[in-house]
Amino acid sequence: MSSGHGCSQTISKSSSQAITCRAAVCWGAEELLKIEEVEVEPPRSSEVRVKILFASVCHTDILRWKGRPLAFFPRVLGHEGVGIVESIGEGVTNLKEGDLVIPTFIGECQECRNCLSGKTNICENYPLHRHGLMPDLSSRMHVRGQRLYHMFTCATWSEYTVVNVNYVTKIDPRVPLPHASLISCGFSTGFGATWKETKIERGSTVAVFGLGGVGLGVIIGARMRGASKIIGIDLNESKKEKGEFFGMTDFIKSGQSHQFISQEIKEMTKGVGVDYSFECTGVEPLINEALESTAVGTGVTISIGISEKGIAPINLVALLSGSRTLKGSVFGGIKPQTDLPTIIEKCINKEIELDALVSHEVQLEDINQAFELLKQPDCLKIVIQVNKSLSC
Repeated sequence: MSSGHGCSQTISKSSSQAITCRAAVCWGAEELLKIEEVEVEPPRSSEVRVKILFASVCHTDILRWKGRPLAFFPRVLGHEGVGIVESIGEGVTNLKEGDLVIPTFIGECQECRNCLSGKTNICENYPLHRHGLMPDLSSRMHVRGQRLYHMFTCATWSEYTVVNVNYVTKIDPRVPLPHASLISCGFSTGFGATWKETKIERGSTVAVFGLGGVGLGVIIGARMRGASKIIGIDLNESKKEKGEFFGMTDFIKSGQSHQFISQEIKEMTKGVGVDYSFECTGVEPLINEALESTAVGTGVTISIGISEKGIAPINLVALLSGSRTLKGSVFGGIKPQTDLPTIIEKCINKEIELDALVSHEVQLEDINQAFELLKQPDCLKIVIQVNKSLSC
């Protein structure tokens, strides 16, 4: 997949008027998306309006499309993306028209107790919003006079979207644009979990449950941090080749053996178990397999995937009697303002090659094809070209 897209020029002067543009609207759970003409209001105080260039598809978008766990319709999905600041609202001083930005579903004020703690990326002032509206509980998008919900803090499956400035990160324009879309959620979640949540040590052993975009991000991060054994687990054997390309050393095809996956992992690690496991699927039974695959006393499991039900039973015996650690993770522990520039720089310097993660590219008007492509065994990440004009 080519990654040669780039910005070519400065956009025109900002507008204080509403914009009519195309967006992929979901009118109900599991319904085909419809390309509609929607109205996007101008940005209000502390907001920016962004022309979306590229977006991508995340597992969480699919869950919301299915109406799980919260169903708000009509809705414009998409939270991975990259675009250009088209206009700014009152009080915005850290961004200007023409800046290249990515939306983030959490913010970073750098002032609250959590931001200053060095222990978490969950900002108290700009947390994760699940209500599908702006922080003031209003919407900036409408279709035929009806309010549109979006995905977390933005709606990237639209040619234009309005975002609170605290949920936008300015990025270096040298990064390939499709790559920037992946960085705004999926890849960074996996990569960050090896760096910010666990700080994998050289020589560590790692198990990765699920080899989608997040799981492959874990593999890349684990390899870069010097893990000696990286075991990938997936139902799809075709993921083995891609996992090995990014640094996986061993592969388990789940469901192929009569043994529990955790037992197979222990046999691969001389009966000890791995130092770190990462559950990236949200498949409920796998959280316990991931937990039980780690070493007694020192093993750490990071839970990244979200199940359709939103809940999963935990084997407290394995957790407590084994003195293991189980930790939940949002965005891989990445702080948008502090940490994303490091990832961007690694992409620019070719330390991280994200081109191999992009298996398909579709146009916005063909968005429903993406849902079919996800069923194909070779599908990893789907990039959506939202605007045909990439001028910035």
